Amino acid sequence: MTISYNWLKEYIDIPESAEEIGKVLTSTGLEVESVHAFETVKGGLQGLVVGEVLTCAKHPNADKLSVTTVDAGQDKPLHIVCGAPNVAAGQKVIVALVGTKLFPSKGEPFTIKAAKIRGEQSEGMICAEDEIGLGESHAGIIVLDTKLPNGTPASKLYDVQSDYVLEIGLTPNRADAASHIGVARDIKASKNRLIKWPSVESFKIDNHDLPISVVVENTEACPRYSGVTVTGVTVGESPAWLKNRLLAIGLTPINNLVDITNFVCHELGQPMHAFDADQIKGRKVIVKTLAEGTKFTTLDNKERSLRANDLMICNGEEEGMCIAGVFGGMGSGIAEKTKNVFLESAHFSANYIRKTSIQHQLKTDASFRFERGTDPNITVYALKRCALLIQEIAGGKISSDIVDVYPKRIENRSIIVKDKNVDRLIGKKIAREEVFGILKRLDIEVIEKHTETYTVSVPPYRVDVLQEADVIEEILRIYGLNNIELSNTASADFLAEFPVKNFDKFKFTIGQLLISNGFYEIWTNSLTNQAYYQRNKISFEGEMVEILNKLSEEQGILRQTMLFTGLEVCAYNINRKQKDLKLYEFGKTYFKVNGKYEENERLALYITGNVESENWQNKTTAVSYYTIAQHVSQILDKCGVKDFKQEDVKDQLFDYGAVISVQNKELVKLGKVKSSLVKDFGIKQDLFYCEFNSSLLFQLANPKLVIREVTKFPEVKRDLSLVLESPVRFEEIRNLILTTEKKLIKNISAFDVYEGENIPKGKKAYALSFTLQDETKTLTDEEIEKTMSKLMTAFEQKLGAIIRK
Repeated sequence: MTISYNWLKEYIDIPESAEEIGKVLTSTGLEVESVHAFETVKGGLQGLVVGEVLTCAKHPNADKLSVTTVDAGQDKPLHIVCGAPNVAAGQKVIVALVGTKLFPSKGEPFTIKAAKIRGEQSEGMICAEDEIGLGESHAGIIVLDTKLPNGTPASKLYDVQSDYVLEIGLTPNRADAASHIGVARDIKASKNRLIKWPSVESFKIDNHDLPISVVVENTEACPRYSGVTVTGVTVGESPAWLKNRLLAIGLTPINNLVDITNFVCHELGQPMHAFDADQIKGRKVIVKTLAEGTKFTTLDNKERSLRANDLMICNGEEEGMCIAGVFGGMGSGIAEKTKNVFLESAHFSANYIRKTSIQHQLKTDASFRFERGTDPNITVYALKRCALLIQEIAGGKISSDIVDVYPKRIENRSIIVKDKNVDRLIGKKIAREEVFGILKRLDIEVIEKHTETYTVSVPPYRVDVLQEADVIEEILRIYGLNNIELSNTASADFLAEFPVKNFDKFKFTIGQLLISNGFYEIWTNSLTNQAYYQRNKISFEGEMVEILNKLSEEQGILRQTMLFTGLEVCAYNINRKQKDLKLYEFGKTYFKVNGKYEENERLALYITGNVESENWQNKTTAVSYYTIAQHVSQILDKCGVKDFKQEDVKDQLFDYGAVISVQNKELVKLGKVKSSLVKDFGIKQDLFYCEFNSSLLFQLANPKLVIREVTKFPEVKRDLSLVLESPVRFEEIRNLILTTEKKLIKNISAFDVYEGENIPKGKKAYALSFTLQDETKTLTDEEIEKTMSKLMTAFEQKLGAIIRK
């Protein structure tokens, strides 16, 4: 945001330089990113003076040049060669002295040097208006009508104004500072100075010749709408002071009426809009939304298709005249022939304006302020200010009462503040009276005082002060961070009551686990190609979320699974000879269910190729289902998830796989991706994939660190081979073992699974390894045999196992 130093000084006393006041603002939280000089004429006409042509003769060696002597207020007349056809003796002219840097209206700056031109000495230049940035004409030199003495700086003749411009990096929460008055408020609070508000006391109704009624149908989108008419105006060029104010902040002057509305917007932070009152059919303004798909042509001459939630300013026939708070329309704006004006000053809902601005990709000074939040209680004051400026500059009379539709007043917010919280968050005890003084300068009134607490009343224009911590932040930024002494130890504090668990930290921890196991993190676009789903006949519960303004069909929908965007990455790498891949991604999937949108947090793992690259020590092996299952198990162990149920699953994404559930909620699916799917992406090797419900995983995560003494007693290993029905899975065996003997069994692993020759059809053989240990004594052979017998009996009776001895 751009602030003019000279303009700012109209509202508050500023003895400090622009650089110094920039430091003051930065200390209050309005970070001044740069301070640079501004001049109404670039270069400030430095080095240019008033001169008088004493003599003028034809150049002896060039037909189109003249040789002149010019009195420029120097010790002696200057010899200057001039090419202008209108140069003549006796003229008062603008002279650029040797060494002067000129900034022409077009082209690059250049410096005047003494030189010989066709054999004649030239000690300067007699200037045309385009050569010094005063206009576009190059027909001839500027001939002055002035009695100013020769040598007078040209800047005095043209009243060149100099200024400084402060570039402020305005954060989204500080909508209250999006104006010169808003910035002045922070100086007031910091330096304890008074703001000089422009007077509107002279505002009066001249007649009632042009009343325009207002109806607000959507009061949620427009809580307040104020308006007034001014008749008999003259549209023309703005005065120099107004143009200079706008030019200083980077705005191009258009005409006096439009310039005044822009001026008030940047002065007060209240966007204004001026309608040609004669174009308002039925002399009635209706604030409402129009039907979905209604066509509307904006000031940039583009036809736009409206959405049902776009708030519109309409005429009496319910035809759109303006997209409320965003952009005007072609038919109702100010033109050269405009004589009567209807001024609008309103307070619109930030949510409505933000959505409309994004939908139509329109970013204006008005939408910038409305979508952050404006002051609902300044609309009438701004209306009067704007109307008085129009009368002063464009003439006219106030020809209606002020219409002010404000059905439900937006009241101040009351917030209770505790003294101990102020001291705790700031890190320093500040005297109550000093705190109250700061709050008063911030327009935050203390309405109740108690021994340990007080209640403050926050005005609506402070849209960012919503809770106790915000009030304390306001106290701190005005008191000054530099006034808080650093302690010997760093610490932090907070007021909010929230769980210690943090989702971002959780994702970081799981990411570190995966990275330590050779995974690489990927980030993919949430937008994907609908054709992937259509070609492979993939569908999910819930509708696809389609993008309305899609850039291409390849990015036409939001993904319903993480798989396809990950397959794109895998295919890209495999095609570039990177075939051994272990990738993971945290992301979201999107659905539309019963007309409402759902976003689901997901963690996806992709594994393909070999377990590790082949080397002289180890032969490589291809990844398998058990590879990804192992990583899933590691994540579950890391999160402390124990009580889960694992089942085989037939899924549209997998040739085979499993699903793990907790409390009947699906936690993760894993398996081998269907061959037809990987083939669709040009991948010719097996790929294994899993997708966690990462938000559920986060809720379940409860890892506990238990520290105990290392046992002094040895562990014992025993192996057992058994033949089971093929559908029996290792998880069932494991659960049975832990149910049968939980105390002594410390670890179970399957070191071989076999189906085939010498094993009956429909059966499979498991080779299991058991680790037994008693932490209080050394196990005897009898105890070990008793435990193993108990396990074998359980296998035979509950799983129908045949023990291979």
